[in-house]
Amino acid sequence: MKPARSEKKLVQPHSWAQLKNGQWVNESIQTRLDEWCPKLFGYHMLKLGGLSCELTSCNCNIQHQVNLDIHNPLHNVIADGYDLPFLEKSFDTVILAHQLDYCNDPHRMLREVDRVMIDDGYLILTGFNPLSFTGLASFMPWRKNNLPWSGRMFTTSRIKDWLGILNYQVVACDQYGLFPMQTHRTCWTWLENSIGDWATPMGSLYFIVARKRTYPLKPIKPHWKLKRKLTPVGVNYKVSSKSNCTKS
Repeated sequence: MKPARSEKKLVQPHSWAQLKNGQWVNESIQTRLDEWCPKLFGYHMLKLGGLSCELTSCNCNIQHQVNLDIHNPLHNVIADGYDLPFLEKSFDTVILAHQLDYCNDPHRMLREVDRVMIDDGYLILTGFNPLSFTGLASFMPWRKNNLPWSGRMFTTSRIKDWLGILNYQVVACDQYGLFPMQTHRTCWTWLENSIGDWATPMGSLYFIVARKRTYPLKPIKPHWKLKRKLTPVGVNYKVSSKSNCTKS
């Protein structure tokens, strides 16, 4: 397993137009985000990265939304994702669209996001699946230096492990896009639906919704034990022993 931290300088996309089939990827994420927006409540939402800034959330109950990026013109805050200029527990929801795929230290970014997240807040993550046709294409020499294959893709199980360490509960995980082809998309979608759920782990994209918990997900058992009560068996044993002594 490759380490999460990379010394290689990664080119981070700031617009969906930079990615191959980026429009379709954007639309697929937007469809799932529209389903979750009415379920999100609070006062402040953070969209981290240029790809997150281009996602719309007009039907969300959270009115104050912050777009943070350096190059995307839709930003309203310019800052580094590793050092967010916000106080602790400031946001009710944070959206990370394909940010872990193109950052050198995903652990550091998740810890920084966790710092500004309130208790029981929602974290929405999207990214590419390395165990898919898109992930396998990154091994081709003429593609590995081009977007989106130049990023570092992580499996959903690994993302869930990182979230579990930070005490996040994954409430939804959707893997889709077995055939991420933009041309003749209707035919490919019909073929993907006809295959069934068995091919879900090979989906090219994942959409994860996790919630920050303030209590341990696994309860710790107490070390102390209750004393055993006196049972009728023990009383009968003592009485029988006394009667034997009297007879002797």
